Amino acid sequence: MTDILPIEITPISQSRINEVDFSDLKFGKTFSDHMFIADYSDGQWHNLQILPYQPLSFGPAMSALHYGQAIFEGMKAYRNTENEIVVFRPEANWERLNHSAERLCMPSIPKDIFMSGLQQLLQLDAKWVPNKDGSSLYIRPFMFATDEYVGIRPSDNYKFIIFTSPVDAYYSQPLRVRVETHYTRASEGGTGFAKTAGNYAVALYPSKIAQAEGYQQLLWTDAKEHKYFEESGTMNLMFIIDNKLVTPSLEHATILSGITRNSVITLAKEWGIPVEERRVSVAEVIEAAKNGTLNEAFGVGTAAVIAPIIVINHEGTDYQLPAMETRVLSKRLGKALDDIKHSRVADTHNWVYKI
Repeated sequence: MTDILPIEITPISQSRINEVDFSDLKFGKTFSDHMFIADYSDGQWHNLQILPYQPLSFGPAMSALHYGQAIFEGMKAYRNTENEIVVFRPEANWERLNHSAERLCMPSIPKDIFMSGLQQLLQLDAKWVPNKDGSSLYIRPFMFATDEYVGIRPSDNYKFIIFTSPVDAYYSQPLRVRVETHYTRASEGGTGFAKTAGNYAVALYPSKIAQAEGYQQLLWTDAKEHKYFEESGTMNLMFIIDNKLVTPSLEHATILSGITRNSVITLAKEWGIPVEERRVSVAEVIEAAKNGTLNEAFGVGTAAVIAPIIVINHEGTDYQLPAMETRVLSKRLGKALDDIKHSRVADTHNWVYKI
């Protein structure tokens, strides 16, 4: 158990929660009452505070705005069957945040600071955790450079913040996606494995083009040949081909090591389902779609959890995937993860952290 550090708390004078319609939440539009902040300077983290959610003040020369030293994570809090607040695998998010920090020459966050801020923030804003199926409290930890300096070098000063947002499901319907074979999200030797703001910025323009054509997401392919699948927007990719779970491997360091991805693979292996983590070619998936052996395709991630794909467009042709009522494995995986998060079944992996 991580030691809980003392944090200076300035509570909000009046909560905004009564202004929120919890029956109609839009993802990422509503923010809870408080936020946790820590500052880094002179080689150490200090000034641990929980403050009312509020605007930040900074100068136009702040280096994060110019040179992109900004990383983040995404987690969710739920209410379990005992009305306790739980978070799914937060230590894994802490570890991944520090992998991203190392790649971007940023300081690591000590585990006790990360977990103390999370614990005390959620205790203070406990009433913001929805108690409705399909809803959760989205948690956004992030770090950015704060030097007032125009010059290309790592910042000496940083700010780490956690804020939260009550949300409904990220996607409300099965996805129509298009295979991207021109634009590139990440390349070997780059930052594809890190959860850094720049990775998402480069995806905006090609995603906008796809959305104008009627597709909610892109299926990204490798930068060198555009022959192999990588990620899909905010998610890792999973295919069920001839009753085997096939997913792009992490070996080329171009895709995010998803926590939901890892959880899905763990469960599938325990259930005796064949799992292949390898390079997954566009050609084999399209051929499987043509010959009927592509049983399912779906994205997995914190925001979406399990997001079924119903149409894959490749080179101008839409390939219709099997109907939703035939989807066996993705539904089973979604239910299993949901049951673990809400403590409806035993947490044999110690994935659930109680607040």
